[in-house]
Amino acid sequence: MSTTPLRPRHATLLIALLLGMWLSLSLPMEGHSATYLEPAIADPSTVLDENAPAADDPDDNLVPLDTAGPATEDTNSPSIRTSSVPRAEDLLQLNPAGNSPATARFSDALNPPAELAPTQDAPRSATTEYAAYDMPIVMDSSVQAHIRYFNTGIHDRFEQWLLRLSRYRPLVDKIFSEFHLPSDLVYLSLVESGFNPYAYSRAKATGPWQFMQGTAKAYGLRVDNYVDERRDPIKSTVAAARYLRDLYDLFGAWPLAMAAYNAGEGKVMRALHKAQVESFSEISKTRLIRRETKEYVPRFMAATIIARNPDRYGFSQESAAPHEFDEAIITRTVHFRAIANVTGIPYEELRLLNPELRRDATPPGNETYHLKVPVGMKSKVEQLLDRIPA
Repeated sequence: MSTTPLRPRHATLLIALLLGMWLSLSLPMEGHSATYLEPAIADPSTVLDENAPAADDPDDNLVPLDTAGPATEDTNSPSIRTSSVPRAEDLLQLNPAGNSPATARFSDALNPPAELAPTQDAPRSATTEYAAYDMPIVMDSSVQAHIRYFNTGIHDRFEQWLLRLSRYRPLVDKIFSEFHLPSDLVYLSLVESGFNPYAYSRAKATGPWQFMQGTAKAYGLRVDNYVDERRDPIKSTVAAARYLRDLYDLFGAWPLAMAAYNAGEGKVMRALHKAQVESFSEISKTRLIRRETKEYVPRFMAATIIARNPDRYGFSQESAAPHEFDEAIITRTVHFRAIANVTGIPYEELRLLNPELRRDATPPGNETYHLKVPVGMKSKVEQLLDRIPA
C-alpha cells in the first residue's frame, strides 16, 4: 500500500500542530471566538447601556454580539493621547521575545520583520480593482452578499460601528504599526464587535477583539472578578496585534491567519493537513471548517471595502472625538458614582473611559490603579480622593 508523501509545508504545519497540542497541556488556548448571536437578537450600536446600574453583577453592562452577517447556504461545506501613545510593548510591559507565554506556541513572533511577505491566497485578476489595499481583497459573490447586508440590512448599525471605530482608530493604527501589521487589518474589529468594548458572544468572548479568556491571559491581559482587560481598547488591541502577528508568522497568509483568529489555529492547521491544501480558499470549499469561519474572511473583506469607500455605499464619514484621557492614581476602591458626585465628572464618561472595570469601581485592597479620567481632571481627582467615599 503506497502513501502520498507530505509536502514540505504540510510537514511543517503538522509538526507545529503536534507541538501545539503537546504545549496546550501547559498553555491552554481556546479557539479565539466560536459562536455568535444572530443580528436580530440585539443592537449594540451604542457603546454603553446608559440605563444599566452600577450593579453587583459584573457582567450587567455587556451587550450581545450581533456582527454575524447574513445567513448563507453552506454548500460544500479580538496621561495617553493620540500624539503621545507609547510603544505597544510599553503598554503591556511585554517581556522580551522568547520570554512571552505566547512564544511557547509561536516562535520569534514578538520581533516582527520590517516587511510582510505578499500573500498568494487571492487570485491577481480578482483583486485588480482593490490593488491599493494592503490586505488581499476578492470581490466574489460571498463578499458582495456581505456588502449588501451591511449596506441595506444593517446600514445604520454599521454606520455606528464606523463612527465608534473612528474614536479609537489613531490608537489602533499606532499599535498596529509597532507590529508591522497592515493598516486595513483594523477593520477586523468591525466584524468582531463593531469595536464595542462591552460586546460578548455566546462562546464567552468579549471586548473589541472578542478574546476568549485563555487566549487573553496567554497574551498578557488581566481577567478576574474586578478587571477584564479584554474590554480595554488599548490593551486588548496590543494583545490582538500580538496574536495576529503570531498567526501570520505561523500560516504565512492573511486569509488563513484571520480564519485561525476566528476558529483557532489548531482547527485551521488540521483542516489544511486533512485536505492536503495550502490556502484558505481551498479549505473553504471543504467541510473541514465551519460555515462561520468560511464567511469570516469574506465578511472582513466586505467591511474593509465599505470602510475604505464610505461615500460609494452611502455611509457618513463623520468622526467621533478621539479617545484621549489622563490617568489618576487610585490606591483604594472607589466607585464611579462616588467619583462623579464629588468631582463632577459624568458617570457615563467614567464608564466609557474604563470599560475594563467590571463593577464600575477600582479593584479592592491596596492595589494601585491607573484610572482613566477626562483630560485635565487628573489633579482634581487626586486632590479630592480623600473626600470620595469607598
